[in-house]
Order: sequence, then C-alpha cells, then structure tokens
Amino acid sequence: MASVDHGREPCPHRIFDDVGGAFAMGAVGGGFVNLVKGAYNSPRGFAVIGGLEAIRREAPRVGGSFAVWGGLFSAFDCALVAVRRKEDPWNPIISGAATGGVLQLRYGLPSAARSAAFGGFLLAVIEGISIMLTRLTAPPPPPPVMAMPGDAPSGGIPQEAQQESGSVWGNIFGGGRKEETTEAPNMPDFNTTELK
Repeated sequence: MASVDHGREPCPHRIFDDVGGAFAMGAVGGGFVNLVKGAYNSPRGFAVIGGLEAIRREAPRVGGSFAVWGGLFSAFDCALVAVRRKEDPWNPIISGAATGGVLQLRYGLPSAARSAAFGGFLLAVIEGISIMLTRLTAPPPPPPVMAMPGDAPSGGIPQEAQQESGSVWGNIFGGGRKEETTEAPNMPDFNTTELK
C-alpha cells in the first residue's frame, strides 16, 4: 500500500523545503527551551535578559542541527524514490536509518549502527501511526450493490421500472411519463355531419 503525500514538493525542491522547515522548527523549539532554561539559570532580576541571551546563543545551533538532519533525510528519501521508482512507507524508514547512521559515523561503526537501528525504528513507528490514522479517518467504502437478473447495469433501477416510471422526480412529485400516442385527437368528422 503506497501512501503518497501529495501536499509535498516534487523531489529536487523537497530537499530545500525540508531543510528550511527543519531549521525553523529547530530554531523555534530550541529557542523556547533555551528561553526557559536561560531564565531559570539566570541570577535574580536578570531572568528575561538571561533567557534572551540563551536564545541568541543556542537557537541557531539547534536549528542548524535540525536542518542537517532534515536535509540528509530528504536527500536519502529522494534518492530512494529515484532508485525504487515508487513512494511507499519503506522510503522514509530506510531514509531515517541511513540518516541516523551517517550522522553518527564520526563516533565509530558500532555507534552508527545503533543510531541507524534507532532511526529506522522511530520512522517505522511514525509511518505505522500515520497509516493507522489514515485508515481510521477514511470514510467507509460504499456497500456493494448486488445485481439481480433484469436489473439495469447502471443506476441499479430495473429496466421495467425505468420504462414504467419515466424518472425518479416524476414518481416523487406524482406524475409519471405520459405515453405518447400517435393517434390524432378526436376531431369531428365534417364529411359525415349534417349541416342544418
């Protein structure tokens, strides 16, 4: 089952879109966390200044880390779409594992393998929840229509009923289709009438 996100940009542009979105999310989230942390660790009377200084110092660093992760993830995702020629839940799972492994390579192969396993597991959980929510919120399929012999192939109204009634609206509002007659209306016959 392929779950394609039609709201996203096409693949080459998706990388830049994800880098910018990840930076903004990291900067805003990191700014809020560091505001609280800076205000809590500041001396009495300097809480606001300490919180703003912590935002200035730490928020761009956190945003940059998020941007690197988002860019790598999106690049791996686009590469998998190009190689596999389809978008399904396996692409983000493999991309998450590859991103986690690449970001931890500087600490050695065992650390990279653990991070790759964790990244793949985390993305598998996210994709599983997304598929489950999509199935739960999807409208139920219409019930199957059982075709009976003599039923019309379209609309489910038997041919006899279509011929007799004319239309659904005619039945609802009390009139059916009048049968057209080819006979002429009753007219007096002037040849046989006597003139007085």
